[in-house]
Amino acid sequence: MTAGALQRAIRRARQRAASVERCGMCAGPVGPEHRHVWDEQDAELMCACTPCSLLFEREAAGGGRYQLVPTEGRRLTGLSVDELGVPVGLVFFVKQRDGRVFAHYPSPLGTTESEIDAGVWGAAEARSPALAALKPRVEAFLVWTGTPRGGGQQWVVPVDDCFRLVALIRQNWAGMSGGSAVWREIPRFFDELGRRHHRPSGND
Repeated sequence: MTAGALQRAIRRARQRAASVERCGMCAGPVGPEHRHVWDEQDAELMCACTPCSLLFEREAAGGGRYQLVPTEGRRLTGLSVDELGVPVGLVFFVKQRDGRVFAHYPSPLGTTESEIDAGVWGAAEARSPALAALKPRVEAFLVWTGTPRGGGQQWVVPVDDCFRLVALIRQNWAGMSGGSAVWREIPRFFDELGRRHHRPSGND
């Protein structure tokens, strides 16, 4: 998933917020709680109504173009990410279909990205079956190093959770350092992850 694709997804999400959201497959209206489908050809995320999302429950149903974003996430524990060279406190990693992995760093302007060295990522996968099983394009490894008082967390989440996080940062950022609002919202976001994806997991 490139930075350009992510920016387009965020821009479309803002546009949709001002109008009735519609299914990207059949153009029917969708409710506030709905699934998403990754469109490989256009490199974007599409909203999916319940009937359309059911069509893609089987992995091969999308014919190599469409892939249903999962709904389950899980928190990881006991995994060191020092070797991944995370330079900032908030980053998510997305695997491509060709095996490459990109780190995405949320910012008030969207995201910046960098490719992770294949050997470094391979070593991380060898220590963590959860990372080795990461679904290309539609799941992300999300890392938050926390605040000086603690709170660092690591998650495998549906990639649309990361889109929501980037949008939250853009909406709440103020000034050079972000302002107090964004630093309140980020812990709340992770609290919500804990409520929605409550199944704990070790490094497996």
